[in-house]
Amino acid sequence: MSCLQTISDYAFRSIGFGPRLLPKSDITLCEQVTLIGSGMLWNIYFGVLALVFGFVFATLLAVAKNTPNPWLRKPAEWFMFLFRGSPLFIQFFLAYELFVQLPKTGIDVFGMTLETGNLTRAWAGALIVLFLNTSAYSAEIFYGALRSVPKGDMEAADAYGMVGWTRFRRITWPTMLRLAWPSFTNEAIFLFHATALVFFSGFPAWQQKGDALYYASYFAEKTFNPFVPYPIVAGYFVVLIVIVISIFNAINTRLNRHLPKERRPKLRFKPQIIR
Repeated sequence: MSCLQTISDYAFRSIGFGPRLLPKSDITLCEQVTLIGSGMLWNIYFGVLALVFGFVFATLLAVAKNTPNPWLRKPAEWFMFLFRGSPLFIQFFLAYELFVQLPKTGIDVFGMTLETGNLTRAWAGALIVLFLNTSAYSAEIFYGALRSVPKGDMEAADAYGMVGWTRFRRITWPTMLRLAWPSFTNEAIFLFHATALVFFSGFPAWQQKGDALYYASYFAEKTFNPFVPYPIVAGYFVVLIVIVISIFNAINTRLNRHLPKERRPKLRFKPQIIR
């Protein structure tokens, strides 16, 4: 089988398009690169959805923590403390055990049945954990940025008669984003790296539709050579992170387009050693 035929057969196997059986003997480098790349589609899926929905939820959490109302502030503080204070790896296992206890037929809420069967699968359950975790970290970043909004900007908004939602939408939120974006970029990088932990969590891959590390582990077991599949995974993640940094850098430039070029903050990758 040629490499082009291998790519045609296995490029989208991780999402259900391609041969049902994985290669078991005479495994080629092309098969490893193709199938691991196919698995990266799930890592991108976890990272993108958790980041997008986490961004919205984190903004709400940051605003809630910044409000003087204790009924909003305290739940936000405890949520952020809980998910930032416990390891992500433990959160995966606790969430899986919790989802397993839910009735398979669903939960009745106000006469509506909420589906719970998919929560024990990686595509749903692991995504929820990543979403909650990155929301807590991003909310702390946004909260710090909210506290750092220059008072002069707020006074100028008051002078123009901006209050409430108008002031938040046109002054507070854009300024918060500009201040928080470099740190939020590092959080996005960590999130995509954290998608590799889904393989080690309790959430199983459904019908062998696993992520990149799932296929890398399979090939390492079959070939007895981990020094080929795992570097391939690392290479894919390096390419993915370069793309993420490029996108976030373009957004950062857009957010600071009103500033002189020499005053525009530059993104710097600061890996988090301990989390």
